[in-house]
Amino acid sequence: MRIDIITIFPEMFEGPFNHSIIKRAQQKGHVEIHLHQLRDFANNKHKNVDDAPFGGGAGMVMMIEPVYNCIMKLKSERTYDAIIYTSPDGNLLDQKKANNLSLLTNIIILCGHYKGIDERIRENYITEEISIGNYVLTGGELAAAIIADSVIRLIPGVLNDETSALSDSFQDGLVSPPTYTRPADFMGLKVPEILLSGHEKMINNWKHEQAVERTKQRRPEML
Repeated sequence: MRIDIITIFPEMFEGPFNHSIIKRAQQKGHVEIHLHQLRDFANNKHKNVDDAPFGGGAGMVMMIEPVYNCIMKLKSERTYDAIIYTSPDGNLLDQKKANNLSLLTNIIILCGHYKGIDERIRENYITEEISIGNYVLTGGELAAAIIADSVIRLIPGVLNDETSALSDSFQDGLVSPPTYTRPADFMGLKVPEILLSGHEKMINNWKHEQAVERTKQRRPEML
């Protein structure tokens, strides 16, 4: 998979993409992440990418020309399966959406800023708008990093245990059951006996029951 991210703050991705699973995924060739400084595609002397909105109002708007120039350059080099805009009024990111995106080959993520981007970009060039929650951030970089992370970990070969992602919260419409590890008894706090029994079917049944109960308690809207 190749992910191209259009941003005015590419340095914000240095931490999220240069550590842990995402770093190893790039090193192994499972994913390519390319950052594009939007200001490089501005044609004005000061490399401005924002301007005051027509009709007045507070805030600034990302200009159509630099965004168009960047998208057109990328599209001239390869075919993209999705051009995503990070927006608070987009479709809410969930596990199903991450699963679907992980099956694609090339995607662009445009990081929103200010009061948003010129609507003509949204109407004519964006194929999907995604929100990570019902709140507003200072920019779309953190949202883009979250979208990329949620997708990359699902690509075959990225995780050491191929079945790990399949047992994550939300994959089966439930949150994950409680988990434990050694020691089995820590200062009188004991692991449930069923997990030590070695009886796989009974353990799986217990995990499912726990997942259902925890979902009822913590995320009842999912049931």
